[in-house]
Amino acid sequence: MEFGYQRTSSTSQNIERQLVDVKLDRVFEEQLSGKDRNRPQLELLLSILREGDVVHIHSMDRLARNTRDLLNLVEEITGKGCKVIFHTEHLTFEPNKNDPYQQLMMTMLAAVAQLERSLILQRQKEGIAIAKQKGKYKGGKNKLSPEQVLELKELSKTKSITSLAKKFGITRPTCYAYLKN
Repeated sequence: MEFGYQRTSSTSQNIERQLVDVKLDRVFEEQLSGKDRNRPQLELLLSILREGDVVHIHSMDRLARNTRDLLNLVEEITGKGCKVIFHTEHLTFEPNKNDPYQQLMMTMLAAVAQLERSLILQRQKEGIAIAKQKGKYKGGKNKLSPEQVLELKELSKTKSITSLAKKFGITRPTCYAYLKN
């Protein structure tokens, strides 16, 4: 089978530019950060792969933003007897076919993507620190009103964090943060 894996970091980004004109039997899409492997659609794709399948990915940074994760994922996929094709970089990895130059190219490009992510985060932290010094950074706005926070705390005695997060339209970590205060 011909599978596609498409990922953007957020729902505001356009996933439709990925794998245009590539004939696929099934596509796995996610709007999650590629900083780690905890991605449900990626895990589902990996679980159903069978020998002879082909995984198409628009570019390497769509599969992983970390060099180690990228190398491990490609090895895992090819280890199942499947082929991985990165369309932007024109790189193909096949089981039992180790091309040292392609391996080098993938490692170098992955390292550049990881560096780019690290630099973005570093600049973001520096910008926030400067804004805080100038009194211009106030942090994010409260997601819940004071009344909703009270309701959340009361419901937390009998309801799960997941159900509370869904009810109030917030993430589980945000839910925990409100309960901690």
